[in-house]
Amino acid sequence: MTARTERLFSGYGGRMLVTLSVAWATLQLGRFLLPPLLPSIIADLGTTTVVAGLALGTLQAVYAVTQFPSGRLSDRFTRPSLVVPGLVVLTAGFLVVSGTTTVWLFVAAALLLGVGKGLFAVPSRAQLSDLFVRRRGQALGLYAAGTDVGGILASVGGVVVTGGGATMAVVGLEPVPGLDWRTPFVPVAAVLGLVCLAYVAWNRDSYRIGRTNVELLATIRRLATTRRQREALVAFALFYFVVGAWVNFLPTYLTNGKGFAEPVAAGLYAVVFVVGVVVKPTAGALSDRVPRRAVGAGGLLLGVVALAAVVTTDSLIAVGLAIAAYALGYKAVFPVADATLLDAAPADNLGADLGAARALFLGVGALGPVYMGWIAAVASYRLAFTGLAGCLVVAAALLLRGVVGSKPA
Repeated sequence: MTARTERLFSGYGGRMLVTLSVAWATLQLGRFLLPPLLPSIIADLGTTTVVAGLALGTLQAVYAVTQFPSGRLSDRFTRPSLVVPGLVVLTAGFLVVSGTTTVWLFVAAALLLGVGKGLFAVPSRAQLSDLFVRRRGQALGLYAAGTDVGGILASVGGVVVTGGGATMAVVGLEPVPGLDWRTPFVPVAAVLGLVCLAYVAWNRDSYRIGRTNVELLATIRRLATTRRQREALVAFALFYFVVGAWVNFLPTYLTNGKGFAEPVAAGLYAVVFVVGVVVKPTAGALSDRVPRRAVGAGGLLLGVVALAAVVTTDSLIAVGLAIAAYALGYKAVFPVADATLLDAAPADNLGADLGAARALFLGVGALGPVYMGWIAAVASYRLAFTGLAGCLVVAAALLLRGVVGSKPA
């Protein structure tokens, strides 16, 4: 196939790309709705931040753990055999959230969401990789942009729900009767259910499942076969570590470290997602034409400069521009990471290799918030961000080493 025959928005491949991208954006919308609504959830369920944090931690941990087995099973059987159950479990999980009345039901919903997202994430990416070879980076970039679309919609939804009647009045609308934190999860579940039906109707692959050996050790050995592969894994793991620290603490840093009001901090946080919608497909397309590692390294180095600007500037405009520049750099790395891993994977182990690598990345990324919170508490945000900048520099250097003497991706 050629780039010309791999149509992004028409034909079978285009339908699959749009369907899977809408599903990813919708589930990310539901996921990103949880943080802004968490204070309301805690108050309504009569629980504590510790238990709420445990629930969200359970979601992330289960999601990370299921990356490899779901990818491996999609290699041994078929992609739809994992994608469809993933969408079904996600739909059920969001329905449970919408009907939650106790904290333990909320924890159970988080568990379902972690399983569903884990079943869907790698097989859906692997299916797109099967369909798009010459335009793999661009297709994965469009898919990954769903995270940012979901983040933008979640920001708006969080403001509407938490702002209540006052927010609706500002935009000239009548308050919605009975609106509470559970309300937005109903349409999320409904859209996921409809997307699942569309996927089943359009999908041409068979459905098959059974027993198989997941061969985790063999996959790990294959991923770490060459120095170039090992360095790429370390580089992307460091990147995910920085992402985990940055994303979770940016609003808090802007409020406590910069003195911005909470609505202003929320608006600056939304800038990250707005930039990502454009950057991810663009960076993915660029990585189809030049070495992917070079695109990733460029994004990481831009992130270093922008991160320094975020820390050293204080005016609202300057900080906003620095955050936009940082988003421009780090959002470009996501499609590059997925495409780089898929390029190196053998055709019959695409899902397993991507799943194992993403499990590593997400596991390391989960340590980012721990690092950020600890260093900020015992020292300062400035020192914490300096450490993050150092991680980005090391990651960029490792990717640039991989470019030397290599052919374009």
